[in-house]
Amino acid sequence: MNVGIDSIAYDIPKVYLPITSLANQRNIEPDKLITGLGLQKMSFPDVHQDVVTFAANACLKLIQQEGLNPSEISRIYVGTESGVDSSKPVASYVLSLLESQLGERSFRNCDIVDLTFACIGAVDALQNCLDYIRLNPTKKAIVIASDNAKYDLNSSGEYTQGAGAIALLVAVNPRILSFTTEVGVSTEGVFDFFKPRRYFSKEEITNKTDNPEWLEVLEDEVAIYKEQPVFDGQYSNQCYINRIVDAYNHFKTESNQHGKVYENWSAVLMHLPYCFQGRRTFIEIFANENPILLEQQIGETTKDKIKGLAKTPEYLQFVNEKIVPSEIASGQIGNIYTGSIFLGLISTLCYHAQKNTKLENQKVGFIAYGSGSKSKVFEATVASVWNKQISKINIFKTLESCKPIDFDTYEKLHKKELKQSVVKPSNEFVLDFIEKENPVLVGARYYKFID
Repeated sequence: MNVGIDSIAYDIPKVYLPITSLANQRNIEPDKLITGLGLQKMSFPDVHQDVVTFAANACLKLIQQEGLNPSEISRIYVGTESGVDSSKPVASYVLSLLESQLGERSFRNCDIVDLTFACIGAVDALQNCLDYIRLNPTKKAIVIASDNAKYDLNSSGEYTQGAGAIALLVAVNPRILSFTTEVGVSTEGVFDFFKPRRYFSKEEITNKTDNPEWLEVLEDEVAIYKEQPVFDGQYSNQCYINRIVDAYNHFKTESNQHGKVYENWSAVLMHLPYCFQGRRTFIEIFANENPILLEQQIGETTKDKIKGLAKTPEYLQFVNEKIVPSEIASGQIGNIYTGSIFLGLISTLCYHAQKNTKLENQKVGFIAYGSGSKSKVFEATVASVWNKQISKINIFKTLESCKPIDFDTYEKLHKKELKQSVVKPSNEFVLDFIEKENPVLVGARYYKFID
């Protein structure tokens, strides 16, 4: 029995900042970002958008695209690291928004939950739902990856920002990908990237020592949460490399495969925190699998030899054939955390659909990563009718319709100073308001659908 991805839909911001605008304002040589990292555009949420609207819009598109009845959907599992509440999951917002369009209480028997593990949470959600459908083959599940990768202004992560959501329909006899059951895993508890609660004393905030009541906080300690992470870029990159190499080797053991497993894959799909991250880090796996070729490189240290190996015709051919197609959309959208690996999947399939590539019955490899940290490696087989399913979406056409914004508008959006949307919303869910007065609903987020 084959189980996997039967259909895909997505929702992304309609506005973006040209990466050259950011480079010029930050005194960064544009080629460093364009040629060095593969960045072209940086998508950014408009005033009315957040992870809930992205998720709900992507899910509604998927349901309408496939003509699904709510009663057919047994699960909606969301992978995100951009939750809007510490208790109420994004999935519960999505459920209520879907019911506003598809019928009151139409999802009453649908199981929902959020899974959070940095950028790998949606992969965890997918594998959970794959196992569920294997046990319940008459059911269908939807996995949503929705995130807003926001970094501090002037930080080293600023140019990697992006946002959006990917929705995946999981079912038996899937028309896009069928997954095997073997998964390679590597984990280690580290602080390479995280979003902590930050604590301050009342005295630091009010300059008063008698613990005055402040914004209904009675404790002397105030916790503040920022959307932007605390991270160490170089350390996180090394953690990424360590995890994917270990998970790749574990996958070989779990699947009882020998030799260069990546040679069996027509495409390699990796988590892309920036466009060229995959090609820059897979070289470590490539080096381990090609020790003779590595030893032939000039250099005193292994690190020097790996740099040389990355420039060889053998590696460049591998990158061009198996990684580059996944980078196309990433370079124009940016990092979307849990959705980045699936954005790479969409980009790859849309690219090959345009090229009329014969992908059916071929294998693709997934190399996922989440800070904190964990990697998972697994593989899937492309279905015979994949092209027909992918023809329903065209990520490249969508990207052509997005609107560029100037740097001033970008900074105002980042600081949440704008009150009106840059692009008027149409046929989509939007954030309406956040309750501030009612004591039993303070902080509740309310959404609506704009025709």
